[in-house]
Amino acid sequence: MDYNTQRSKLIMPEYGRHVQKMIDHVMNIKDREKRNEQIRAVVGVMGILNPQLRDINDFKHKLWDHVQIISDFQIDIDSPYPTPTRETFVNKPNPIPLEKTPLKAAHYGRNIQNMIDLVAEKEEGEVRDGMIHVLANYMRQQYLIWNKDTVTEETIFKDIVALSGGRLSIPAEMHLSTSVPQGNSGNIHNAGHTSSRNMHRNFRPGKKKGNIIKRNK
Repeated sequence: MDYNTQRSKLIMPEYGRHVQKMIDHVMNIKDREKRNEQIRAVVGVMGILNPQLRDINDFKHKLWDHVQIISDFQIDIDSPYPTPTRETFVNKPNPIPLEKTPLKAAHYGRNIQNMIDLVAEKEEGEVRDGMIHVLANYMRQQYLIWNKDTVTEETIFKDIVALSGGRLSIPAEMHLSTSVPQGNSGNIHNAGHTSSRNMHRNFRPGKKKGNIIKRNK
């Protein structure tokens, strides 16, 4: 009996053992012209067996790369594309550095902390004040996701000063709008009000329209 456990390992199981055997057979063809002819036929079969690859940009290039992988990069053919090397697929991508700075206020998230740092770098003036006002409204929305009751503008302003390390100060005449929905965290991002068109979209709470049923009298 011929068991799979006794056979050579499939390098790319999605193509099956027959494709791997065909590529092994082509590798042993001594005539180069004949070898190129046969491998083109094999690539055509690979495309038929994996039609989902057609959704990938330049899927034919992908098929020819798979030929090299299945042959363990040993097949000598004239590929219409640059021949990849083993290192192309073995090398691991560079790791993405993670932010290790601890959050000062976890309920606001790191994005708000980054926004505060960005605003703090701006010169004092109307532009920065407008950015602070927009940021304060957004922070209140985020706060209400965690605390569904209410929050005063004084609390938000105090948090801005604290998170900025004292670099930001709140203008005395600044106040937040009162049109903030209560208790529905699912819709909290769709409400609120901002004072700067260039910083944030204006969100207005919509009125739900019920279905009107007309009854025949």
